[in-house]
Amino acid sequence: MLDFDPLYSTPQVAAIEQFINQHYPLAGPVSCRMLQRGLNDVYLAIASNGERYVFRLSHRRARGPADVKTETAFLAHLAQSGVPVAAPIPTCEGALFLEGDAPEGVRQAVLFREIGGRKPDAADAGDARANGKTLALLHNAAEAFQPEGVLYRLDLEHLLHRPLARTCDSGVVEDAEVRSDLEDIAARTAKTIEAFGDLTSTYCHGDCHGFNARINDAGEAVFFDFDDGGPGYLAYDLSVFLWAQTSFGRRSTAMWDAFVDAYRAVRPITPDDFEAAHRCVIVRHIWLMGEYASRAQEWGSETVGWIAREANFLRRWESERCVDRLF
Repeated sequence: MLDFDPLYSTPQVAAIEQFINQHYPLAGPVSCRMLQRGLNDVYLAIASNGERYVFRLSHRRARGPADVKTETAFLAHLAQSGVPVAAPIPTCEGALFLEGDAPEGVRQAVLFREIGGRKPDAADAGDARANGKTLALLHNAAEAFQPEGVLYRLDLEHLLHRPLARTCDSGVVEDAEVRSDLEDIAARTAKTIEAFGDLTSTYCHGDCHGFNARINDAGEAVFFDFDDGGPGYLAYDLSVFLWAQTSFGRRSTAMWDAFVDAYRAVRPITPDDFEAAHRCVIVRHIWLMGEYASRAQEWGSETVGWIAREANFLRRWESERCVDRLF
């Protein structure tokens, strides 16, 4: 019995190596090093023959356990459809994911082959176009994907209402007027999105901000990091790229224009979906605030203190961008 039960534990690298050697048909022994600790723990795994892999250990999330069953099934479907993605590596038994015990509970694990290529350049229109094309190919392929037992749907409850509640309940936003402003903005945004009535649904990547990709030698954007995905609004999946160009002090939409042009070269975007994407920038920002606010006990309130200032961005975006326009 522990005096201090953990919210989160960091496994020893040797334990990760042992887990991979035990469950995956790689040339062993495998050596690992941690690449990133955050919303997931990510490790570089190098087999004895020099082949390189990425091992992802899912983190505790306020929304619940990772839906790796649906995620990995979708990735396998995309790879079979010719969409450039980082597909999961099967285990010795043919499974696409595993679960393992940690002090805080069960955690989900997936192994991927490391993607070659370079990181996208935020100011390169060609890289923005590559992202737009791959997302369009993904949405085309998603039309033939039928998920079974999906844990999460990227609807307004999942993306907006619950994240807002986490933000307000976390204690990070101490000013009652700011909390009230956030609630009002969220309510107006939800009402507007719901009023469209006929928005396109698809299986979403969920985090296509432009950097969950590598640009390969052919100029393609090879996508990874699908753990925020699920069935939901196509408009939301588009909006994440626009949000990345305009949040946290960024104001340019040039890369968004290139992204959209490349997407439209593969598949059309309805006027309602395009307009709703602008509204969904607010949804995306509140979702992110909720993700970070839910980590306040783990990362510390100082680390997530930026959340209390984000009503300013949401007010500005709503007043400047969420107006009736003709397309």
